[in-house]
Amino acid sequence: MIITRSPLRITLGGGGTDLPSYYREHGGFLIAAAIDRYVYITLHQTFQKGLVIKYSKMEHVDTVEEVQHPIIRESLKLMGITDPSLEIASMADIPAGTGLGSSGSFTTALLKALHIHFHRIVPAHDLAEQACQIEIEKLGEPIGKQDQFIAAYGGLTCFNFLANEKVEVTPLKIDQQTLFNLEDNLLMYFTGYSRSAGSILKDQDQRSKQHDQTMLDNMHFTKDLAFKSREALETGNLQAFGAHMKLHWERKRQRSGGMSNPDIDRWYELAMSNGALGGKLVGAGGGGFLLFYSEEKSRLRQALAGSGLREVRFRFDFEGTRAVAQ
Repeated sequence: MIITRSPLRITLGGGGTDLPSYYREHGGFLIAAAIDRYVYITLHQTFQKGLVIKYSKMEHVDTVEEVQHPIIRESLKLMGITDPSLEIASMADIPAGTGLGSSGSFTTALLKALHIHFHRIVPAHDLAEQACQIEIEKLGEPIGKQDQFIAAYGGLTCFNFLANEKVEVTPLKIDQQTLFNLEDNLLMYFTGYSRSAGSILKDQDQRSKQHDQTMLDNMHFTKDLAFKSREALETGNLQAFGAHMKLHWERKRQRSGGMSNPDIDRWYELAMSNGALGGKLVGAGGGGFLLFYSEEKSRLRQALAGSGLREVRFRFDFEGTRAVAQ
């Protein structure tokens, strides 16, 4: 049996500039961090022809073309599987639709398992590119490339998305003490709201393609702020990083009317008045997880726990997509 895992992620700056509709015209820049919450895939050869697939549903089909799950179907096609005798199952530490990039993690973990099944070694960059090919090109999802790349690489990583479709990958140059402080001072809370990233990103994608100046100005600002966040992190100025998070969220809220809601706004203001230096919704927006930077963690935890929010603690992951059994 093959078991692979792929980390979920948080975005530290530049979210949204990884959409093709933006970076193909203007170039994108983003900082992401993989965390120790995972999507797992198990795969093994069976003695009977056909496919048994287990996720939130269960499928038992004879051919690849019959598979209903779009990512699994296209991944099997990409691997050239025509006469399957496989069982595939998935599990996740955190459910989909919560802004932590689970779709990209699922795809990279599945592709990694399939490569291992065929005794193929696949570099992280190729794995990410294949996942993007499936989700963006084959399935036409209005999403960016950060989820697939940070899942494949892991760590705290900077990505330059070039107009020619190439992606430059550079580890964040952060010293160990700053890394530990950042990890300790980032607090993440589940809002209780799940949503499809596609609905919010589709609006951004369409407006970027239409050269909507308001949207483009917002994205230019977001990209410039990501460069400032990188400088703050690499010089150890975490208070400045927190301030950049706050400014990022203020601009991000302007992109779409569905970006926030009264509950999220109330929780955000509660956090800011109880020790948070900055914060934002992780992912496309509309729900999922609120992420805060605070150097007064006890005060912030007490305030948000009193409001009924559940904290999800995490550490950074530096392994990326990998096999845990084979």
